[in-house]
Amino acid sequence: MKFPCTGVILAGGQNKRFSGTNKAFINVGGKRILDRIYEIFDSLFDEIILVTNDPLKYLEWDVYIVSDIFPSRSSLTGIHTGLFFTNNFYTFITACDIPFLKKELVETIINSIEKGIDVVIPETLNRIEPFCAVYSKRCLKPVENNLMQKEFKIKRFFKEVRVKKLPENVLREKDPDLISFFNINNPDDLARAEQIISPAPCFLHYPDISTAV
Repeated sequence: MKFPCTGVILAGGQNKRFSGTNKAFINVGGKRILDRIYEIFDSLFDEIILVTNDPLKYLEWDVYIVSDIFPSRSSLTGIHTGLFFTNNFYTFITACDIPFLKKELVETIINSIEKGIDVVIPETLNRIEPFCAVYSKRCLKPVENNLMQKEFKIKRFFKEVRVKKLPENVLREKDPDLISFFNINNPDDLARAEQIISPAPCFLHYPDISTAV
């Protein structure tokens, strides 16, 4: 079943810690991160929006490609752009550097939408996860106001809307290791991702029989 919700992929990062490499196109386990995310979104959403300031690189995907409205380079700018162009009241937003996003977790977040709630966001013991969250159209104006004031921290606009946080125990029911929140920022993260998807073989440890009778 597809949800009355738009899926937005933010692909506008500058990738400074990755020597300028576009993280959306990085291969993890032989598949590009963007391909992994797109497969999930295509099964869940009728409308998929990709936010990028380099649109020509993404023409092979069946997505609605848009570019930032505000000139400021920030994640909040991307969220604003996605909310501005969506045709649905609710939008699920993620980033293009999350290779292990689980469809079941996305479904849990979307199914947690309630009337009057504007943000449905996962919260682990360490932090909230704004790039695996649902935002309503009512967030658009508060986000826009913050951008005009050069306030780029995402959670700053939360005081202007109604927020529902999903606790870690609920998240772990569908994603026991919370791997959906693992993102790749640098080559070390990529190495870890490859280890996760293709773990080294376990060596069997046999008992020492040298003193056995």
